[in-house]
Amino acid sequence: MLDLLYPVSYLVSLSGLIGWFYLQDNKRRSRQMSKLFLGGFFAYLISLGMAQGELPYKLFILFRDLVVLGVVSQFFSFFRKYKVLFFGMLFALYGMIGTKGMDILQATFPEKASTNNAAEAEMPTGAIETTVPTKNNNTPKLDEDGELLIEIYEGNTIEDIASTLDRYNITYKRAFHPNKADLTDLDDFYVLNVPDNQLGNLAEIEQQLYKTIMVDWVEENEVITISPIEVTKLPKPIEKRFGINDPGLEQMWGFDAMGIDQFYKSIAEGNIQPQRKATIAILDTGVDAKHEDIAGNYKSIKSKYDRDVQGHGTHCAGIAGSVSNNATGVASFSQNNEFVQISSIPVLNNFGMGTQKSIIDGIIEAADNQVDVISMSLGGRSNPAKQKSYEKAIKYANDAGAIVIVAAGNSNDNAKNYAPANVKGVITVSAIDEQLKRATFSNYVNDIAMGVAAPGVNIYSTFPKNEYKTFNGTSMATPYVAGLVGVLKSINPTLTTTEVYEILQGSGVGTNSTSETGRFIQPGEAVKLVPVSQ
Repeated sequence: MLDLLYPVSYLVSLSGLIGWFYLQDNKRRSRQMSKLFLGGFFAYLISLGMAQGELPYKLFILFRDLVVLGVVSQFFSFFRKYKVLFFGMLFALYGMIGTKGMDILQATFPEKASTNNAAEAEMPTGAIETTVPTKNNNTPKLDEDGELLIEIYEGNTIEDIASTLDRYNITYKRAFHPNKADLTDLDDFYVLNVPDNQLGNLAEIEQQLYKTIMVDWVEENEVITISPIEVTKLPKPIEKRFGINDPGLEQMWGFDAMGIDQFYKSIAEGNIQPQRKATIAILDTGVDAKHEDIAGNYKSIKSKYDRDVQGHGTHCAGIAGSVSNNATGVASFSQNNEFVQISSIPVLNNFGMGTQKSIIDGIIEAADNQVDVISMSLGGRSNPAKQKSYEKAIKYANDAGAIVIVAAGNSNDNAKNYAPANVKGVITVSAIDEQLKRATFSNYVNDIAMGVAAPGVNIYSTFPKNEYKTFNGTSMATPYVAGLVGVLKSINPTLTTTEVYEILQGSGVGTNSTSETGRFIQPGEAVKLVPVSQ
């Protein structure tokens, strides 16, 4: 209902306000219009309060909508004495609303996924969300500024297909710019911007591109979004403190479930030392590099990446590599902070939205900066048969020595239908709850080549401006695995993705639904299985 309540109530408010100003000389009708405006605006405020999203984002939307209300109503008030012009512009306004405005309003707060039973209906949808979250709608939303990604055959250029592009008024630009272009075909990809009046012809355009005999691959540039859900009810405090003094451990049930006391014991008794500090790149909305519990473990790639308006990236960063044993906030796997450090590469904007292209750009940049682990708590519905650009990007990262960890998704669906969870070469993470059951929102990994499980319900971690919050989602489970893999890579930097997965699989334990979740990571046993680097 929210996808209709919000836009409809706003448009009723707008119509009432325009009518109020236009009929101000007729007291009775003006009063009717004022009541229409106030009723619509009251419903609008209710819909805004009910919508999913952080308070800063809602305040931004409120400011945006109020500005539009004020500007549009004043504009029409000025021309109210010129009836022909007034109604002509009114007709044009509603024409624009019908073609574009309604889509913009409906996309402001995507409706959360439908659920199958009452228990699921009470569970938040989690920390990642596709733009088309329901099972019955398999059509991904595409980037409005570049709907298609194509690969040109080696030896050809984009100019060779100019006549086909010109036929549909398509503009283009090179999609990816890897530093080591000789090691990949990613530099042969272009992003195509298809005009609005040609969007209905996408299938035809794809066919015509293939017919040129110069295009090797065509796939859609899908939009990705996130929507973290704050949980106000915290889990029951645990008694174990694992020999460290971070006060937030009282809220971190996952440490107890993952046997972190045994993990620290294994490192101490085995005299396990890092060969070097491993770098975990958080590909997300950015990271608040000045956070009191992150700054000491943070390595900056670019200063503009060291901020986070949305908060999702900072929450993930704290899970993967917050500073431990500093009497502040939360803790990570690196007890003495010698094993891992965190970096940030934003691939989503301040509203938690990105595209397949922006994510691949981030993967390439992370690989070019020689990070050890790439953590991506994001995803979207995607055709598993059309993942070539993703696969090439993952291979590029793997060849550079990076292990890629991704979220399974939060639609209570098969992860094989979501990218990058379904991409060859990644380790995909499902979420489990305190009872070691698959979280009701978590996608299942039955058909994923390398799937594992980690805590993803009531996860307490860092948030911008030295705050701490509790979220649900496979987004939260993913950095737990990334943090552990960072420790493994610091012990043996030569580990490959396959070797890491075999360690996680061999050391993990079953859950109450292992076939759906994969095995639950156990860090204490995992470090014992790391082969000695030659």
